[in-house]
Amino acid sequence: MDSIAPSLIRLPSPIGRLELTADSESILSLSIERAGHLPLEQSPESPSPLLERAATELAEYFAGTRTGFDLPIRLTGGTAFQRSVWQGLAGLGFGEVISYGELGASIGRPGSGRAIGGAVGANPVPILIGCHRVLAANGRITGYSGGNGIRTKAWLLDHEGIQHVGTRSSVTDE
Repeated sequence: MDSIAPSLIRLPSPIGRLELTADSESILSLSIERAGHLPLEQSPESPSPLLERAATELAEYFAGTRTGFDLPIRLTGGTAFQRSVWQGLAGLGFGEVISYGELGASIGRPGSGRAIGGAVGANPVPILIGCHRVLAANGRITGYSGGNGIRTKAWLLDHEGIQHVGTRSSVTDE
């Protein structure tokens, strides 16, 4: 990673403000606003050409004109297990869905649903690597760590036309 501070940009979206960081070569993180706050909100923005490109691609995604991202991503941090889950998620395309169990089996860790869920929730680049595309085997949303949680996940699933079963805490008429 670069020894200089990463670039930082914030942008509006239908699910709340987004905050992205990058080094000179790759996107490092994407955070979705939660309760009006972003993790690096005290830091000044420092845009870069890569982050401007990411902002354009995300705007196209939210507008419904883009179904895939063409951005270099560096998965930093996390355990080897988490990185294997994130790599598994990276293979899911727009509108595709997988269960926690299927994801575990696909990376050689069948029967590790709870650990898979934890790794999915730790994804440092949600949306770009579609962790919202993971559902319980019965199609139910069991949680989401980004933005406003289940409501954010339901919005992303609906945006991609992915069928899902709501939960008692989800809001479907917003």
